[in-house]
Amino acid sequence: MTTARDDATWTRWRSVADLYHATFTGLILTTVTRRGTPDAAEFVFRIFRRQQQERFIAGLDKLGLSHLPPAVAAAQYHYLSNWIGGVSVEYMHETDRKAWIRYPPPRWIWRGTAICGIPGDVSRAMLRGWHANNGAALGNLRLGFVCTKQSVDGQDGLEGYYCEYDHDLELDQRLVFARHLEAPAFDPAKAPALPVDSWPKPRLEKAYRNYAMEYVRTAAPVAVQLFGPNDAGYLLRLTGKLIGMQYYDEVAASFGMTRGDATTFADVFTALLAAQDDEFTIDKSAGVVAIRQTTWRLMDGVTDAHPACADLLRGMIEGLAAGCGRNIPITMTAERNGAHRFTWTIG
Repeated sequence: MTTARDDATWTRWRSVADLYHATFTGLILTTVTRRGTPDAAEFVFRIFRRQQQERFIAGLDKLGLSHLPPAVAAAQYHYLSNWIGGVSVEYMHETDRKAWIRYPPPRWIWRGTAICGIPGDVSRAMLRGWHANNGAALGNLRLGFVCTKQSVDGQDGLEGYYCEYDHDLELDQRLVFARHLEAPAFDPAKAPALPVDSWPKPRLEKAYRNYAMEYVRTAAPVAVQLFGPNDAGYLLRLTGKLIGMQYYDEVAASFGMTRGDATTFADVFTALLAAQDDEFTIDKSAGVVAIRQTTWRLMDGVTDAHPACADLLRGMIEGLAAGCGRNIPITMTAERNGAHRFTWTIG
C-alpha cells in the first residue's frame, strides 16, 4: 500500500524526469541550431552508441531476456526499457527471426513542438548508434534492423523490425530502410511484461526518473569529447539555462512551491537536490544562503566526465533561478580536486 508521502516523492521524481528529458532534447536542438545538422547527427550517434555499449547486454539480463532468440530479445529490450521510461512503444512478434518495434506518436524524445526542429539525419543517427549495433553486441553479425518509418519525416511514428538473416551483414547493411512496408497491428495482450515481484511500484518510479537522467549523464561527456571543453561548455550551459527558465513553474509546483525571492529559490533548489538523491548542507549565517552540494549523482562513476560537464548544471540552476524571480543572484564555485562538489551562493 502506498502512502501520501510515497505519492509526493514520486511526483517529485517525475518532475525531475521531465526536467532532464527536456534538457536532453534541448541539447540536441541547441546543437542543431548552433552547430548544424552534421554535428548534431554525430552527437546523437555517439550518445546512443555509448548507451548501447553500456546498457544493452546488462539490460537483457536485468529484464530476463537473454535466453530469447536475438531478434526477439533485441525488440523486447527496446519495448520494456522504453516502457519503463514512460515512452509510448509497441512490440509485435512475427517469427523468432523477425520482431517489430514501433514508437507511435507522440514521440517521447522529441516532445511537443521539438519534433519540428529535428532533421531526418539526426533521427537516423540514433538508429545507427543503437539499433544497428545490437547484433554486433550479441556477437551475431546476421542481426540487422530494417526501418520502415521515421516520424520526423512526417510518417506516423518510428518503426521497424529486427531481422536475423542467413548471412553475416556488412557494416552498411546493419541498418537499412524499407519505407514501403508497414508494421503489423499491436496487440497489448501479446506484449512482454515485467515480473511484478521484481519490479514493484517504487522501483518503477525511480527507474522512470533515472531513464531521463541517464540520457543527460551520457550526453554531457560526449559533448565535451566531441566538441571540446569550451564549445561544449557553451552548449551545455546555454541549454541548461534555457530549459531551467522554461521549466521552473512545473518543477516548483511539484515541490508545492511557486515563484518568489532568493529564499524561495533556495527552498526549490534544495528540494531539487533531494529529489535527485544529492547530498548537501545549508549555511545562512552570512546574510546569504550558501548551499554546499557534496554529491552530483548524475555524474557518479563517469570516468571521462570533464569539469566542463558542470556547465550544464550551472546553466540549469541559473535558469531555474531566473524562472523563480527577477534578479536572484546565484554563483557556483566548483572544487578543483576533480570531485563533484559545488558551493552555491544565493542572494
